Amino acid sequence: MRSAWADAWRELVATARRTVADGLVVGTSGNVSVRVGDTVLVTPSGIAYDRLGPDELCAVDLDGRPVAGDLVPTSELPMHLAVYRSTGAAAVVHTHAVHATAVSTLVDELPAIHYMAAALGGPVRVAPYAPYGSEELATHVLEALRDRSGCLLRNHGTVVHADSLGRAYDNTAQLEWMCQVWLAAASVPGRTPSLLPPGELDRVAERLRGYGQHGRPSRAESRGTRPPSGG
Repeated sequence: MRSAWADAWRELVATARRTVADGLVVGTSGNVSVRVGDTVLVTPSGIAYDRLGPDELCAVDLDGRPVAGDLVPTSELPMHLAVYRSTGAAAVVHTHAVHATAVSTLVDELPAIHYMAAALGGPVRVAPYAPYGSEELATHVLEALRDRSGCLLRNHGTVVHADSLGRAYDNTAQLEWMCQVWLAAASVPGRTPSLLPPGELDRVAERLRGYGQHGRPSRAESRGTRPPSGG
């Protein structure tokens, strides 16, 4: 188990650093977690990701009790644990991405501007605002994630879960991109963006289930670092 934790922690740290490099978070905002059995490895509170190494492991059980490491887990731990207890998620990525956060202040649901909404289960809902780190926020997130694998948080950011850390990260990036596309299209004076009907998203969801190199995953896919992109 310790070996599995070490491998998962290395991937978690790399993913957390990538959120900064790709502009999805600033400083220590946002957080990342991965589930290994009944243990959750999670980024610690208030520590720059480039300072995290193999010795900074932060692990809790599904009730939030410390399992390994001396660091205090992210303040958003209640949200991460709520997702794991209520879904089959293996990883959760939370960001403060600029375009997604902007969209969260404008609408109650990201309109179906692109077919990749199907990868998240459909049009992406916005969870009502609640203070960060609160059980109230965790409750709102679970409602917004009903039949979805991603949502926006009002005046806050994004939450995406998946069956691998790579897929959770890449779907987070897709969500930020869709928010950017919608903002760009909606900003054109006198024009209204065309949207995809629910039936089309259902068709795309079915196609995505059969997407990829079945039986012969690429090296990236075998590491869980590439979701279906439709391309």
